[in-house]
Amino acid sequence: QVQLVESGGGLAQAGGSLRLSCAASGRTFSSYLMGWFRQAPGKEREFVAAISGSGTSTYWADSVKGRFTISRDNAKNTAYLQMNSLKPEDTAVYYCAKRRSGPFSGISTSVLSEYDYWGQGTQVTVSS
Repeated sequence: QVQLVESGGGLAQAGGSLRLSCAASGRTFSSYLMGWFRQAPGKEREFVAAISGSGTSTYWADSVKGRFTISRDNAKNTAYLQMNSLKPEDTAVYYCAKRRSGPFSGISTSVLSEYDYWGQGTQVTVSS
């Protein structure tokens, strides 16, 4: 059983920054890929970014590439999403998720059904 707890959401102005954290329970954090997703009101949950267990490989949605940075600290069982140059369209509830065990392809990291544990979400609101 894995528990994921996000923090760091809040209100930011367009062009500003926020850093989200995702704290995970358990002793095998470094063995699995972590992802960030978001869901805006009235829209489906969408992939934002993912990072491999070692942190050496990252995957991005085109909408955030170059503005957001994903990282992880395996000693702290925590994944991060640094969000810069925020836009009003980044407003959403942000979720971190643990990918199920096993090999993966880059494309599969964006598929919601590949993830078996989810956090409760943290609200990010960007004002114009």
